[in-house]
Amino acid sequence: MKEEEKKNMKTKPHFWRWAVASVIFRLVLIYFPKNLNLATRPEVSTPVTSLRRLAEGYWLTQSSMSPYAGSMYHGSPLLLSVLGPLTMKKIEGQPYHLLCSLVSVIADFISAMLIQATGLKLRMAYYERLKSLGLGKLFEISEILPSEDIAALVYLWNPLTIVTCVGFNTTPVENLFIILSLYGACIRVAPLAAFGWVVASHLSLYPTILIIPVILLLGNGPDATPRKLFLMYKKGEADNSSKGRVVNGLSEQKKFSWRPVGLFFVWVFIWTLYTLVLCGIFMRNYGGLLEMFNRTYGFILTVKDLSPNIGVLWYFFAEVFEFFRDFFLIVFHVNILFMILPLAIRLKHRPCFLAFVYMAICSMLKPYPSVGDSALYLALLALFFNELAEMQFSFFLFCGFVGVSLLSPVMHNLWIWRGTGNANFYFATGMAYACFQIILVVESVSAMLNHDRKIRKSILPLVAVSLDQLLCNLTVSEFASMMRVSAYGLWNGHLTDVS
Repeated sequence: MKEEEKKNMKTKPHFWRWAVASVIFRLVLIYFPKNLNLATRPEVSTPVTSLRRLAEGYWLTQSSMSPYAGSMYHGSPLLLSVLGPLTMKKIEGQPYHLLCSLVSVIADFISAMLIQATGLKLRMAYYERLKSLGLGKLFEISEILPSEDIAALVYLWNPLTIVTCVGFNTTPVENLFIILSLYGACIRVAPLAAFGWVVASHLSLYPTILIIPVILLLGNGPDATPRKLFLMYKKGEADNSSKGRVVNGLSEQKKFSWRPVGLFFVWVFIWTLYTLVLCGIFMRNYGGLLEMFNRTYGFILTVKDLSPNIGVLWYFFAEVFEFFRDFFLIVFHVNILFMILPLAIRLKHRPCFLAFVYMAICSMLKPYPSVGDSALYLALLALFFNELAEMQFSFFLFCGFVGVSLLSPVMHNLWIWRGTGNANFYFATGMAYACFQIILVVESVSAMLNHDRKIRKSILPLVAVSLDQLLCNLTVSEFASMMRVSAYGLWNGHLTDVS
């Protein structure tokens, strides 16, 4: 482990050079907003995240009107209080919305640092797990940078993250609180995890489903080993560490810790109450909390705005008959809920990877997606590049994402501005984008499960040798006692199967 730390110290300067360079690159780009014209791109800004709409809502409040008057703003009142004043202040000689862009740059940098810290915690836990199983040789470290640094740089230098940062929207702030929640859960600090989860859910609604990975991280920590894959034999030495206690040579999995989970729910209640009180104070003259819920979450769930975006729901609900609209709204939203439990059961030992899967699914099925959603889950995916080294179709997926990113603005231009195409041109890129995301989720989950099977196959020879040594050292009475316990367990399992 000391050699590994020396490697990390050598590669740290390279990481900081690239991180600072990414910040400078963003600062250069925000001086050319009119030339880039990213604020109007439907792939970058949505009706829920657009800063131009937020500026309109803040102007309405300054005119003693409700920020939700008309159909422009559909975000949180808290964002109006924090970012609204920045949209009105203009530095002389500087481009409009410069201060808001600086907030996005800072949010991106902090998010990358949190991803790095989360990745370091995961990598250390992963190494300790393999070391406790006698499989330290399976732990591979990149000679260039460790996994957490690579994930942070993927987030900072991903073109999707950069255009989101420069595109005048609130997505970088929403991503920051999502990562903050995962980081707080990973280090098992319940107030921080609750704060990030409550604010992220308040701003965007769909991070609500991340409560399951957060609970698993708080209860098991990042070192939750699956029971079936990691039951092992420990010779002579008493391994009574945090990995579990040794009984009859078999290491039991450590129990789920409910104390941090209970604290998490207490703090969720506190932060939720505090958020609702602040929103209620802001909305006391504009219809109250019910008006806010209707104009924010109601707007998202009912898909009222059918303007084109990178998703697929806008086209579907533009074509569907009004009579069937409510039915398909339920189908699309419940489809996300149906996937939560099966994935949680199968990937409960990898909560951070489970969070990646949830965010990718939401990005596919939410009514108003943006490329900023993909930038976030791709950075989380990079945390597991060691485990996903054998993932199939990686090059195909890379080319697919690049192709969709280039074709989407072209098809939008042909349809809206030149008039030589139609809605099907742009919708085709949205369909391709959704298909590539589906392939990415399926292949990554398959590669992760194959990695777990690889570890199980590596453990089996160790288990066989350990059992041989155990049987040689057992007395007759100890062997008879062990056989009675095994027979009792098999009989109970047989009765359970019959019932």
